[in-house]
Amino acid sequence: MDSSSASELHLCPLGDSPCQFLHELQSLRGEIDLLKEQVRTDALTGLYNFRFFSDTLPLEMERSRRSFQALSLIVLDIDHFKKFNDTWGHEVGNQVLVLVARQITLAIRKLDYACRFGGEEFVVLLPNTDLRQAKNVAERLREAIESTPLIYEGQSLSVTASLGVDEFRSHHSDTHEGFIERVDAWLYQAKRDGRNCVRYPVIESPVVTTTVTADEKDALFGLFDKKD
Repeated sequence: MDSSSASELHLCPLGDSPCQFLHELQSLRGEIDLLKEQVRTDALTGLYNFRFFSDTLPLEMERSRRSFQALSLIVLDIDHFKKFNDTWGHEVGNQVLVLVARQITLAIRKLDYACRFGGEEFVVLLPNTDLRQAKNVAERLREAIESTPLIYEGQSLSVTASLGVDEFRSHHSDTHEGFIERVDAWLYQAKRDGRNCVRYPVIESPVVTTTVTADEKDALFGLFDKKD
């Protein structure tokens, strides 16, 4: 916004000075900005909410299709979360959620989207990130959560999480529902495998091919013959 546009925002609509409406207009603008933020943000954790994620995922999938850039998704669930609420109360449960949200924020880039999916479940959408990279982010996040206990009334409460990871298959007719279900399946696999782990599809090794000409082969064998 240039200086002339900025000054116009502070002009009184009636041309009066001082303007009786200016303060009210500025206050309303601030309230609108706050409401916009509340619509897309989870009030407890400060992460994006389910509504924002539902709107953003199809857009990022379409961008991935058009740009041929990788897109990956992490689904994270706090292990034994009900125990925190049942044993120490819902306030401690809320502190656990905030702690995990903070670790997620520290582990990801500014271009990534971290969202509270609902309850004790979180999702992290990683643009321009393939499965191998996303797996490393998930493992780093798992380790960060495990190594950061919640301190409550002098007690150190261990917090761990299970994570599922998968990459968007842009070359298939992948829907956003199908994408989420695939990642969710890997999350449940992590829970079946004992929790506090990351599960994902097998990562295929890149195929490396080399072409050696007949002359190069002759030269190579000739080198060995000389050594003999």
